[in-house]
Amino acid sequence: MSGHGHQVSEEEAAAMFEPASWDERYSSPEKIWSGNPNPQLVAAATGLTPGTALDVGCGEGGDVIWLASQGWTVTGADFSANGLARAARHAEEAGVADRVDWWRVDARAFAAAGRSYDLVTSHYLHAPEGGMVEVTRRLAEAVAPGGHLLVVGHAPSETFAHMSASHLRAMFLAEDLLPALPDGFAPLVAQQRPRTMTRDGVRVDVHDATLLARRNP
Repeated sequence: MSGHGHQVSEEEAAAMFEPASWDERYSSPEKIWSGNPNPQLVAAATGLTPGTALDVGCGEGGDVIWLASQGWTVTGADFSANGLARAARHAEEAGVADRVDWWRVDARAFAAAGRSYDLVTSHYLHAPEGGMVEVTRRLAEAVAPGGHLLVVGHAPSETFAHMSASHLRAMFLAEDLLPALPDGFAPLVAQQRPRTMTRDGVRVDVHDATLLARRNP
C-alpha cells in the first residue's frame, strides 16, 4: 500500500491493493524506494544470528539485500513480477545474488507449505479491510521453531489524512495483530515506534506499528 500525493478515489484505492498497479509503478525507470533497509528491521535483526529469512512484500529488495549482506540466506517474496525483477537486478548490483532467491506470491494467499525460516518479516504491506491480521497469521506459519516474526506497518495518524478511507482502514496498530499469533509465540515488541519520513519533499513524523514475536524452540 502506498499513495502519497492527491486524494485518490475509492476505485483508484482498490486498484492500488492489486498486482497490476504495482507492476505499473515498478515499470518506471526510477527507483520507488530509497534502497536503504527499514529501521525496524535493522533494530530487530542486528542482534540475531544470521540464518534463513523470508521478506514478504519485498518490493525493490532493499531489506532482502541488507539481510543478505549481514550473512542471511534470504527469500524475497512479492506479488509484483516487475518488483521482483527489479529486486533481482539490485541484488546482482550489490553482489549478494548468490544469497537470495525470489518467490512471486500474494501475501493474502500466502501458505508456508512446509517452508520455514529463522526470520519472517514484512514491512509496510497493508492488506485491505483489516486483512493484516490474517496475513500475520499466515506469516507466522512460516517461522521455524526458535525463529522470529517481524511485522511493521503504518500506524493511523493525521499524517495520512489525505489517503482514501480504504487505505486508512488497512493501517493497524501493533496490538491489533496479537490475536494472529499462534500458540507457542511470545510477543517481544508490540508498540508504535516514532520515525521521520519524507513525503513530497517534506519531513513528517509518523509511527511504525511494530510487532516482533519469537516462536518457542
